[in-house]
Amino acid sequence: MKKEFLYNKKSREILTDELRQEPFERITCSFYRYISIDDPLDLRDELYRDWAALNVFGRIYIATEGINAQFSCPEQNWDTFKTNLDSNKTFKNMPLKVALQDGESFYKLTIKVKDEIVAYGVGDNEYDMKKIGNHLTAEEFNNKLDNENTVIVDMRNYYESEVGRFENAIVPDVDTSRDLLPEVKNLLKGHEADEVLLYCTGGIRCEKASAYLINSGFQHVNQLNGGIIQYAHDVKSQGMNSKFMGKNFVFDARMGERVTDHILSVCHQCGEAADQHLDCGNDACHILFIQCEACNQKYDGCCSLECQAFASLPIEDQRVLRKDPEKAVSRARYSSRIKPKLNEIDHS
Repeated sequence: MKKEFLYNKKSREILTDELRQEPFERITCSFYRYISIDDPLDLRDELYRDWAALNVFGRIYIATEGINAQFSCPEQNWDTFKTNLDSNKTFKNMPLKVALQDGESFYKLTIKVKDEIVAYGVGDNEYDMKKIGNHLTAEEFNNKLDNENTVIVDMRNYYESEVGRFENAIVPDVDTSRDLLPEVKNLLKGHEADEVLLYCTGGIRCEKASAYLINSGFQHVNQLNGGIIQYAHDVKSQGMNSKFMGKNFVFDARMGERVTDHILSVCHQCGEAADQHLDCGNDACHILFIQCEACNQKYDGCCSLECQAFASLPIEDQRVLRKDPEKAVSRARYSSRIKPKLNEIDHS
């Protein structure tokens, strides 16, 4: 029997080249569901077979607690994908959040089995998914924002909220989901009886976060239904004023979707208004940071002169130097493993 390979075997260079040459458009979409899954590995293989056949690309996490999917599907296969999804009882009537803007979001299909679909790392005794926050529509969320004694919390990492957020939102200074819940609980001390509004990119992080806060004694916890993605669609289609300003950071190659024209952040190198995230052009660093067009030209897409010089070396020289931690230029020089703080960037 021929062995079945349920994973990608092509290089990134080949895959990205094939993506750019595709003669059709793709629909970028996301969904999640907290639901008991008895055999995540079996479901993983089933989905890989079905979705690879439809030329779906994306990043999907499956755990015994549910599924978290972000993906792109060829337009011509979209109806088939939705029909197949709905035919699976686990995904019946799944709310799908279509991206605000198209683009080359994913270049391959990756489906992984995880311990959690959002890596909060909290114990089972710290939340009950049967007791979650009240889901609010865009209109309801907007109305509650104006209420006195309402506290709004951004349930994303700081580098996401840096480029877009609701006005007056509490923005936790964390760079991983694992640090988020304890920090939010601490920031909300004294607001146990107040109305709490939570929001995130697509809603998934607010689900467990709301259950965690309710379990911690917060009495009036609400969450934005469908997250910023659905909110942006709804305010546009219903002619409402968007109280979310700036860009919605997304975890794919697009790095963000513009919701309003507000630019809330600055270039990490010159301080000019900018909100375009990118990975440092030095593969040994690859830190995520914000860079304006002028600095992108000046530094060749790198986060510092040091990285620019390293990235300009012949590939073979880079490989030799990267074997010696003392000579390699890497993200280890920053306190954050994901993105540098503003005061850590070399502005020279």
